[in-house]
Amino acid sequence: QIVESGGGAVQAGGSLRLSCTCSLRTFSTSAMGWFRQAPGKEREFVASAIYNGGNPYYADSVQGRFTISKDNTQNTGFLQMNNLKPEDTGVYYCAVAQSYGAGPTEDEYAYWGQGTQVTVSS
Repeated sequence: QIVESGGGAVQAGGSLRLSCTCSLRTFSTSAMGWFRQAPGKEREFVASAIYNGGNPYYADSVQGRFTISKDNTQNTGFLQMNNLKPEDTGVYYCAVAQSYGAGPTEDEYAYWGQGTQVTVSS
């Protein structure tokens, strides 16, 4: 029901735009989040937005470099990632909540994609 795309390999300083296509009919009334998991580490919060794409909230590590957005007309969410760093490497997951708003906790999200790999080289 959720498919991420847009991952790839880039050099440090580069950009990627991740997409999250969702087939849920409730997407337009649901909050969305992005999480990531680096090799050997636990999955961590990256960014979230409320049902209309507003009130974006970011992890400190990506603040000012990443931008989360939603296009409810296309049932698609995005994560624009600029000035990428090697520590941004990992599998990025899109998650959709069952509520208008959601934050940085995984338990707030009911639906998850399979993830897309992002690799940033120095």
